[in-house]
Amino acid sequence: MSSKRSLARRTAAVLAAGAAALALTACGSGTAEGDASAGHNGHGPASSPSAAPSAPPSAAGHNAADVAFAKGMIPHHRQAIEMADLAPSRAASPEVKKLAEEIKKAQDPEIRTLSGWLASWGEQPPAEGSADHSGHGGHGDGATGMMTAQEMEGLKSASGKAFDTAFMELMVKHHEGAVAMARTEQSQGAFAEAKAMAQAIITSQTAEIAHMQKLLGKG
Repeated sequence: MSSKRSLARRTAAVLAAGAAALALTACGSGTAEGDASAGHNGHGPASSPSAAPSAPPSAAGHNAADVAFAKGMIPHHRQAIEMADLAPSRAASPEVKKLAEEIKKAQDPEIRTLSGWLASWGEQPPAEGSADHSGHGGHGDGATGMMTAQEMEGLKSASGKAFDTAFMELMVKHHEGAVAMARTEQSQGAFAEAKAMAQAIITSQTAEIAHMQKLLGKG
């Protein structure tokens, strides 16, 4: 009887060992499947070519026209803000003061946005003071409507109604230049956000041109 019990114990032990071995094999198989599954998530050789990451928008979503638009519009906006900063202490008309405030409020954040785009594209934003008013008569560098040094000095020396008239006449020309630059971006650019800004510039500055011409008695 005791020998039978001993045999039964040995048989049970062998069966248990076999079951354990099968369990270990199954675990190993599951690990392999897990590795393959990880591959399909783009972390191993099993990932499909279609899962490869595409180029980031900053590398693939813009072209040379977008860069030219940003580099040209930054100094253009800076000069408009420089002009607008003169209005609070020199303008006679409350409407001119309000217009100058609105110009500054709109264009200051656009400068920051344009500078951010250039940085993300690996381009250097124009340095402060790079628009020295010389050679910017609306020719050559795309910054159309830019005031000359003489025009800027004349505006700085004016006050009262004379300032109002000079400010609006020069700003109309300045805005017309910005609208032309924006239209070029619309037709030649590729970066969606830059094209959207260009459309906003066209809309807002065209309306401001009409308002200033009306104030000047030309509307």
